[in-house]
Amino acid sequence: MAVTSARGMRDFLPRDKEHRDSLLATIGDTYLRHGFEPMETPAMEERDRLHSGLGGDNEKLSFQVLKRGMSVEDLHQATSVDELSDLGLRFDLTVPLARFYASHHASLPSVFRSFHTGPVWRAERPQKGRYRQFVQCDIDILGEESSLAEVEILVATADVLNRLGVKGWSFRVNDRRLLTELLSAAGIAPEDHPSALITLDKLDKVGGEGVLAELSERLPTGWSTELVAAVLGGGAPGFEPSTIAGLMGNTQAARDAAVELVAWVSQVVALLPEDSVVWDPTLVRGMGYYTSSIVEISHPELGGSLGGGGRYDGMIGRFLGKNVPAMGLSLGFERLLDVVPSAPLIHPNRVALVMEGDQGGAAAMVLKMHLVDSGHTVRLVSGSRNMRAVYDRLVADGFSKVADVHGSAGDVRRVEDLIWRELG
Repeated sequence: MAVTSARGMRDFLPRDKEHRDSLLATIGDTYLRHGFEPMETPAMEERDRLHSGLGGDNEKLSFQVLKRGMSVEDLHQATSVDELSDLGLRFDLTVPLARFYASHHASLPSVFRSFHTGPVWRAERPQKGRYRQFVQCDIDILGEESSLAEVEILVATADVLNRLGVKGWSFRVNDRRLLTELLSAAGIAPEDHPSALITLDKLDKVGGEGVLAELSERLPTGWSTELVAAVLGGGAPGFEPSTIAGLMGNTQAARDAAVELVAWVSQVVALLPEDSVVWDPTLVRGMGYYTSSIVEISHPELGGSLGGGGRYDGMIGRFLGKNVPAMGLSLGFERLLDVVPSAPLIHPNRVALVMEGDQGGAAAMVLKMHLVDSGHTVRLVSGSRNMRAVYDRLVADGFSKVADVHGSAGDVRRVEDLIWRELG
């Protein structure tokens, strides 16, 4: 039997781990420079919190943890999963953030800019690009009512993508209120809006005709296919409030939402290239907790998005008892790895000492301690007949120099006496 990691989970070799850590360090450093503060939550949360209706379809994919002390008899007598589980692995970082803020808001600033990264778990059907354990990188602004939150989050994330060398990305933006007005104008009852939005969100998979066909199956008759088809079939119009409102219902609420959308997008475009932000009238985002602004990061090389988010002003109130304005965006770290250009792994301070002779190890350890104290990363390797293979491995692992250490009467005991050779 092959010895592999659990299905949907992965091991990472040292160089892969180093590359991932380097990217995470760049992401974290950039968000810190933009004023976002690091925080951390446990891998597990109370099951009732994870299944409070805030996680959408992800709640169905959560890994639940069996209660301690459960016996076989308890398992047989249980009539529901609720009786067996009291904890679960987090399936995203937004629900834990809401719980975190409700727990610690008295110790946090009135406007809290958080940076939250870590693994999450979902019982996905494993396939290319989909794993059961993966890393998310979230930034959120809690307590800011104005659209400054949207502007800060998009500008900071653009800085991250640029520092990582990602090319060709763009922000697709929309507003949930515009979608609500469109559905209402088309004669779709409010109680059918959630179902209709789920179908609209399948546009990339089934196309416009497929969306209309599914809506016809799922909705009562009498709604206007023409209004919905106009949105599904058109390109992305520019940022002109009357054009946006006219396409999305042309009600006063649509006009107000369009004006707000254009106002904050204009601030972002003033700081970033104009083509980096595109209005997508069909953008839905699957989570039901979004209340207005929604964002996705698109990339021409990916079938899905690089990340996304939106405003979720009503979510924290479920835990805290009072509403707190909130805006957040999550970077899909695993997908980000696919589009970050790879760079040669060379570290000027990463050096190797080749141990020769019976006493070479003892001499090399003395030198290694001095080199480590002076800021070097040091690897000890044994001399062999096939040193070419040894050097190739060192180069592959990012080592820049090598020196020989002989354990003999004339062995080297001072770093200054080492004779270095360049690798590569």
